[in-house]
Amino acid sequence: MLTIPMLRALVILLAGYVAARVARTMAGKAAKGRLDDHHTMIAQLAAFWIVLGLFGVTAANELGFNLQVLLGAAGILTIAVGFASQTSASNLISGLFLIGERPFSVGDLIKVGDTIGVVISIDLLSVKLRTFDNLYVRIPNETLIKTEIVTYTRFPVRRVDFTLGVAYKEDLERVRGIVMDVADKNPLCLDEPQPVFIFKGFGASSQDFLFCVWTLQANFLETLNSVAIEIKRAFDREGIEIPFPQVVVNAAAAPLALTLKDDRGKMG
Repeated sequence: MLTIPMLRALVILLAGYVAARVARTMAGKAAKGRLDDHHTMIAQLAAFWIVLGLFGVTAANELGFNLQVLLGAAGILTIAVGFASQTSASNLISGLFLIGERPFSVGDLIKVGDTIGVVISIDLLSVKLRTFDNLYVRIPNETLIKTEIVTYTRFPVRRVDFTLGVAYKEDLERVRGIVMDVADKNPLCLDEPQPVFIFKGFGASSQDFLFCVWTLQANFLETLNSVAIEIKRAFDREGIEIPFPQVVVNAAAAPLALTLKDDRGKMG
């Protein structure tokens, strides 16, 4: 049967939950425009749990619990949980490092190992990604600390690279002029930084070079496709040959000797 102190504690907890939700909303509004999505989310969680924790302590005090005993028990429980869940503790510490370092934010496109996806959540224990094929991937923070992270959307401008090769009969200076003209006419390619033409070496059947253009981050895929199509069209129009591996097979000149059998099985 519920007693008066228990009813008071229950009312305090319900009020604390409501107050915590209000505090989370207010923290989100206060951080809007001042912090990024990542830190706004952290501020909301911190406000929620701090307010709820204060009301929880008040409810425990209403039930007659000795706070010193509770704190002592919490300390012992923390030590026990720490020994029992070292992986979680490691993820928690790694999450604090990620929050302080800020290698990426919510909405960034990152690569962790072989996984590429958009960051949809950053928590104290893990980071959640959505891949291009719409898969949900959870990566522990400890893994992120130990693994190389590539943030594709960190800067507003990105370089698009094309590795190409032309036949040995082609004039490289002429080829350079053709690809530079393609970049100059493409509205997605930036004038500054300027496109780059880098000779890579003499291959087995081609003169290899690297052609790089710069574009806005939001236009990366569109620039990649459009420039590649325009380079191919320009090469076809100007008669520039793109070589491909060929295999030449020389048949033996000596005639083949065939042995036939008649219907009776005799050699003919």
